[in-house]
Amino acid sequence: MKSDKTGIYEPVDASPVKSFFVKMLTRDITLSEAILDLLDNCVDGVLRTHGKDATDKPYKGFYANIEFDEEHFMIEDNCGGIPWDLHDYAFRMGRAEARPKDAPGTVGVYGIGMKRAIFKMGEDCLITTKNEKNSYEVHITPAWINKEDNWKIPVAETKHPLKISGTTILVMNLNPGISSRFGKDKDRFTTELERMIATHYAFIISKGFVVKLNNKIVVPRPVKLIFNKRKEKKKETSIRPFVFKTEKDGVKVFLTVGFTRPIPTAEETANGDQINAPRSSLDAGWTVVCNDRAVLYCDQTEMTGWGEAGVPRYHTQFIAISGIVEFRSEDPSKLPTTTTKRGIDASSPLYLQVKNKMREGMKLFIDFTNKWKGLERESKAFMEAGEALSLTDLKMEVGNLTLMSTKRTALDGKQFKPNLPLPKRETSNTKTISFSRKVNEIQEVAEYLFNDRDSKPSEVGEECFKTVLREARK
Repeated sequence: MKSDKTGIYEPVDASPVKSFFVKMLTRDITLSEAILDLLDNCVDGVLRTHGKDATDKPYKGFYANIEFDEEHFMIEDNCGGIPWDLHDYAFRMGRAEARPKDAPGTVGVYGIGMKRAIFKMGEDCLITTKNEKNSYEVHITPAWINKEDNWKIPVAETKHPLKISGTTILVMNLNPGISSRFGKDKDRFTTELERMIATHYAFIISKGFVVKLNNKIVVPRPVKLIFNKRKEKKKETSIRPFVFKTEKDGVKVFLTVGFTRPIPTAEETANGDQINAPRSSLDAGWTVVCNDRAVLYCDQTEMTGWGEAGVPRYHTQFIAISGIVEFRSEDPSKLPTTTTKRGIDASSPLYLQVKNKMREGMKLFIDFTNKWKGLERESKAFMEAGEALSLTDLKMEVGNLTLMSTKRTALDGKQFKPNLPLPKRETSNTKTISFSRKVNEIQEVAEYLFNDRDSKPSEVGEECFKTVLREARK
């Protein structure tokens, strides 16, 4: 550091160290999240170049194919490509102030998604893109990353032009940990990634978008809530979800919570829930959707209201309860998401107000579960009288309901509070017996009583009581 005779110092160099910047950029995102970032760009491409039509299948005809092994990762789409007039913004590390306004319905805010995803996987990447006017390729190399004084990436005319308007991203020279996940851990990682796409992209896939993972089409796994469509008479009870909707500061909010399946019996809860079961704890809790992308899927933490303000912590007895909160805005910066777009900004004033409504709705169904404890089989008939509906179908049915104004609350809006059925009070000479035992012990008793180890635990318990009762009456 030098100084002249007047004692004024020269400016200090505060420019970023490129290699450090690249490494730090990838620390707070998982590999699966990075790949979902690339899928977000595909969908944003559809919205940017084609807009979003008013049909229930606005993404029909568009796709993204993902392939990977221990040597490479590739994602290709037919979503319109990157126009040349956006190249100076698409490849920048961050969002430039002069960047044109995004198309309505997109989710990109920070301008780091594609670059972060690439650097998460490797240091050698070829991006080939074609749109109606241009066809070009961008090659990011290890030499470019290591050259600190050069931030400009070479662009060239495409050597092998794409046949359709879209983008192909090919990442080579994979980082060691990534190569291992795509290689020897490929089956396990593919299962994990497939589930994330099936859940986080359930809404977009159900609207026509097709995602292939190593040549296998991903089947969506949407949250569905039980809704009794039968027209009710006044004060009649049935299983329907709680609903709240509002619009604030350019953000539309639609919230609904209810049951996805019959509530489990004590023995089902004691036996635990299996990941491969039709509905498990992996499918319970809150799903938060921002512009069609699920940023949280079936969360069961304080982030979505569990374990705070009078709501108990999640337990398998609540396995049947799920909720969906949908945020929509033409300005993605107003959505309550984190930089990874796979999490919620817990400090968002709008989200904090909405979370109060989430807890309010949740308490209705937790209370129902508690009141029917020990009578789960009796409550099953109410569940079977309804139909499991997706978010889109639920919105249509809500149009036939009478929603009440909530102007006296902190968050103005309209809501529907279901009239859930209550159990009949037990007569003074009738009580419910409920207890849990180890599975192997139940099977041992079942074999003794029925010569059948697969007998239902309820049947085993009832026969045990009858046997002892007969002995007691002798």
